[in-house]
Amino acid sequence: MSFETPGIERKVFSILKVLGSAQQAQGARVIARSLKDLGIDLTERAVRYHLRMTDEKGLTRLVGRRDGRVITELGQIELNKALVNDKVGFAFSRIESLAFRTNFDFTTHTGNIPVNISLFDKQVFSKALKAMKPVFKAGLCVSSLVAVAKEGEVIGDIIVPEGKTALATVCSIVVNGTLLKAGVPVDSRFGGILQIQNLQPLRFTELINYAGTSLDPSEIFIRANMTNVSKILETGNGEILANFREIPAICRPLAAEIAAKLKNAGIGGLYLLGNVSEPVCEIGVELNRVGIVLIGGLNPVAAAYEAGIESDNHAMSALMDYRKLVKVEQL
Repeated sequence: MSFETPGIERKVFSILKVLGSAQQAQGARVIARSLKDLGIDLTERAVRYHLRMTDEKGLTRLVGRRDGRVITELGQIELNKALVNDKVGFAFSRIESLAFRTNFDFTTHTGNIPVNISLFDKQVFSKALKAMKPVFKAGLCVSSLVAVAKEGEVIGDIIVPEGKTALATVCSIVVNGTLLKAGVPVDSRFGGILQIQNLQPLRFTELINYAGTSLDPSEIFIRANMTNVSKILETGNGEILANFREIPAICRPLAAEIAAKLKNAGIGGLYLLGNVSEPVCEIGVELNRVGIVLIGGLNPVAAAYEAGIESDNHAMSALMDYRKLVKVEQL
């Protein structure tokens, strides 16, 4: 199913992507706002124009003038097939967008931070928490601060479906965002599996380049059952989710200072800060650059998956007010 020009097709694909990820009907104003988060500047009037086109082609359906549109089954099929080149690199663009929008102030402990949203069947959520809490306690995550929402409640940008309980975990992009606000440019290179030996990071065994994927690597690795987070708690050896970044060498002292201040606010994330121009966990680093390993925010969820408790994960999902998070021990 094609449109008049590639430019229009990209815009329509982006609108379908917004509707496809929404849990309820969306109006043109909300869609336009969501598109801006993806770096696409369309006016509310332009969105309405494209929606009339998608209505005619059966890709969207008008629910009501107030309620807006929903994506149809045909639209979802088209969304899954269309513009694969536009989908590649989506994870990278999502990182850049969330980092830019992060405005957490580690001195006042206020502002918005990026989170992952995981949806569990409500009947097994307590069991999932039992599997996850030791991982939080061991520090194999970005933060032990979380948020929980029940069915029908809103968390991040998601309305929790019937029969589900949602858990928000702090995403490692919070480190990108705070470094960026301090003037430190961050090159987000890979998401991967990091081998831990005797409780120390050893090497990356698997890597996915953010610029070459349409999905978040953490979601892929969890579904592929490639982690062994729980084993680390028992033996000190295993595999966890981690991310690899690079910063200019001159920024290394500032990055270390910011990491310490984040830790005082209950946010870790920076697992390993390399030396100038030296490999980190067997990943080469360019001249006058420093490699950084960020621990994955979904490691507790990975431990639950290892225990046979599945979840629908939305990595790098949204921003949340820091003050709405609580320590996982309070749950």
